[in-house]
Amino acid sequence: MEIFDAIRQHASLTLLFPLAILLVIVLFFVQYGKASRPLKMTSEWIDMELSKTGLTFLAVRHPMEKRDILPLSIIFAAFMFLALFKLGDFGAPQSFFQFTDGRDHVVIELDEPAEIDSIMYYTGLWTGNYVLEFSGDGASWSVQNQKGGQDPDAPSYAMSQPLAGLFKWRYAYLNRDGAGVKYIRLTASRAPMELGELVIYGPGNKLLDRARISSPDAPELFDEQGLAPERPGYMNSMYFDEVYHARTGYEFLRGVAPYELSHPPLGKAIIAGSISAFGMTPFGYRSVGAFFGVLMLIVMYIFLKNMFGRTAVAVCGTLLFGFEFMRFVQTRIATVDTFAVFFILAAYFFMYRHITTPPGSEFRDSLASLLLSGVFFGLGCATKWNVIYAGIGLGVIFAMRLFFLARHYRANRLDGFGVYLTKTLLFSVLFFGAVPAALYFLSYIPFVRAHGLVFNASRLFRPEFYREYFDIFRENQVLMLDYHGALEATHPFSSAWWQWLLDLKPILYVNNYIGDLRSSFAAFGNPAVWWGGLAAMVFMALRVFLNRDGKALFILLGYLSQLLPWIPVSRIVFIYHYFPGTLFLVMALAHIFGIILERKRSGYALAVYGFTAASGLVFAMFYPALTGIPAPHWYFETLLNWIPVAWPF
Repeated sequence: MEIFDAIRQHASLTLLFPLAILLVIVLFFVQYGKASRPLKMTSEWIDMELSKTGLTFLAVRHPMEKRDILPLSIIFAAFMFLALFKLGDFGAPQSFFQFTDGRDHVVIELDEPAEIDSIMYYTGLWTGNYVLEFSGDGASWSVQNQKGGQDPDAPSYAMSQPLAGLFKWRYAYLNRDGAGVKYIRLTASRAPMELGELVIYGPGNKLLDRARISSPDAPELFDEQGLAPERPGYMNSMYFDEVYHARTGYEFLRGVAPYELSHPPLGKAIIAGSISAFGMTPFGYRSVGAFFGVLMLIVMYIFLKNMFGRTAVAVCGTLLFGFEFMRFVQTRIATVDTFAVFFILAAYFFMYRHITTPPGSEFRDSLASLLLSGVFFGLGCATKWNVIYAGIGLGVIFAMRLFFLARHYRANRLDGFGVYLTKTLLFSVLFFGAVPAALYFLSYIPFVRAHGLVFNASRLFRPEFYREYFDIFRENQVLMLDYHGALEATHPFSSAWWQWLLDLKPILYVNNYIGDLRSSFAAFGNPAVWWGGLAAMVFMALRVFLNRDGKALFILLGYLSQLLPWIPVSRIVFIYHYFPGTLFLVMALAHIFGIILERKRSGYALAVYGFTAASGLVFAMFYPALTGIPAPHWYFETLLNWIPVAWPF
């Protein structure tokens, strides 16, 4: 009953938007139905009947053209701006005071007693708590605790540094007893722990002048006071799984044994490179993912142009992907999913180029694309294990291509297929076996270095170096297998695979209230793309069986390889695990675009451009909910809460 009450409450306005999108989708597919079934015995019908062939992957690969340069450049520039805009602060504390067994506390002295209104601090590596004490004379100390001194059983620490609170600006809990404070003592509950900055505010939230603070034993705590933000938030602090992945990238650079061990290291090593270039700042650890997110659009454009041959299809399909909420949000957070999805896209792109190599071409002509498909598959596996699911789809497509090619040789009475098959299978074992395995093994270099393995010229020629490398490598494989096999965690935003299909369970990353405004964003899908793409995927299946459409089969196999393996999974999963599937939703819609535009009539073209524009309008409407840009409460509750109770708005 709760969901029906919520629907009735907001139905006056909120439901108008999803109904409008559903109407757009229906009208779009009505046009597709007309475009795919011309009147019998017309010239169009005759041409379509004559052009029908048996199911095959042996299709024409359309080249890029000069006219593609301008739209591709505009798309790149526009979405690069959107990707980097309000991505994160360029500055954050870079020097950290480390509490150790030998110095587990610091004493800070003010030039004269002061009234302290609040304290904000920036956390660093390692978890624990800090006991915060105030004194007026340096002899008697007042312990600050978590509940302002009202509860005698409250923890005796005012500052916490939990796992979810690393590399964040946080506030301390203070007892406001009115006493003047001249000394501040900070004691770590464990060692090591690192603290980046301590910011002290007096009455009226006025920053205490650095000149009044003496901290000779811990100058790092007060050397970057100008970086203190007006308030903690996603622009200046980590959120969600950044505390695992971006933190691990930083640990690679520091030579610290990483905390996060549940995924292979390549994605985190890429983040480490970004941190090395731009600093351990929100922009530093997020920017490389944002760049890869835009690079996806470039690959998608070329992919769609190769598949369908029309600039209009490539432009509109790429715009759909650009307007896709999941791509936009996930690539602006410093996690490894972005790189995994990029490598999946690249692997399928080069596999498509391999299977569309014309029959009768020189054997070497298909090798480069097959090799690159294997390379990107290997890079994906070195980033996240679920890229193996993509490998299943690639393997099926590769095998079916050989089947279709054998049929082609036989139908045309051509010789040489046996030799071609033998050489192809041998190279495929190399390209999809040895090469990915080597890349996966080598991706552990920063991981084993962080675990203390020393790399130098003399050690590289000693067997014990490789034994130690392999031992660290093997131990992590066992740990990852145990972790993913035994994970029984729960989460309020976890979801089931069937909820992904209908965009029913977003995961809320940030939700802050700032007076009358709200700063929130979540990972979920653009309803136009996800709902329309699901319908398009159904039509892909129909086209395979009714039209013997090889391109539809390619798209369908790619999509199913990203969905079906998740169905039996019993561990906790999230909607972002559907991110790779969105690649094929976009391709399915682009295929429908191509069929509609084949009719060469303005009325049909309007359906393609109208659907693309509708997706862009939905993206613009939800922009605050994708970026955290503050908007009024009513905007979220009235305009964006399309699925009451299910959506977190």
